[in-house]
Amino acid sequence: MKHPTGNKGGYSVKVTRPTAQMKCLYMNARSMGNKQEELEATVLLERYDLVALTETWWNVSHDWSVAIHSYRLFRRHRWRKRGEGVALYIKKSIQCEELSLKNSHEQVKSLWARNRGNKGNLVVGVYCRLPDQGEPTDEAFFLQLQEALCSQSLILLWDFNHPDICWKSSMATGRQSRRFLECTEGNFLSKVIHTPTRGDAILDLVLTNASELIGGIKTGGSLGCIGGVHTPEGYRKGKGHSQDPKF
Repeated sequence: MKHPTGNKGGYSVKVTRPTAQMKCLYMNARSMGNKQEELEATVLLERYDLVALTETWWNVSHDWSVAIHSYRLFRRHRWRKRGEGVALYIKKSIQCEELSLKNSHEQVKSLWARNRGNKGNLVVGVYCRLPDQGEPTDEAFFLQLQEALCSQSLILLWDFNHPDICWKSSMATGRQSRRFLECTEGNFLSKVIHTPTRGDAILDLVLTNASELIGGIKTGGSLGCIGGVHTPEGYRKGKGHSQDPKF
């Protein structure tokens, strides 16, 4: 698994379920400003079923320009001048809905979508945490996470910005980072990204409470990776894959 040094790029996740596969892309965009056409071309060419974006930097002025044909778009706008913004593109043919949480908070930039199937629910969350985010906002997100964990299976795609965490020892110097570790470990969430995403630090995560379902992760450049997520709705093999390794 490779990742360009010093460049946040994309990830794919494969979650093994009995009958189906969904091909997915996760990307830390660091502004979608001039990347929308490339994203749309990539999504349509590779036939992704779900695309998760963090740091879109979108606001209401982008409403007319970010749609992709045959995809449903869920998003949260930025509320500051720079940074923030998350989005989920999901094929309209996939049975899903945005998960409305009781513990919503204006400053928590997160999205949660639930795929319903006869084998149970799969919730995909995408979240962007700012480097200077305060403890009250962190705690508000942790409440959302605990509520979302009531679902059978959960995958969280997270731009989490805790560079002081040492993953080998599961220790951190900052109080907020220690609180993050406490929350994830207390909720039995496993990290499935092990490659640095910015210099020597892991600043983007894929977390799950069902690590046995994760079938493969590949990393690419700033706009590219291939993989899939298995869901209960029918099987489709991800393009370019054969015998993906289990993690």
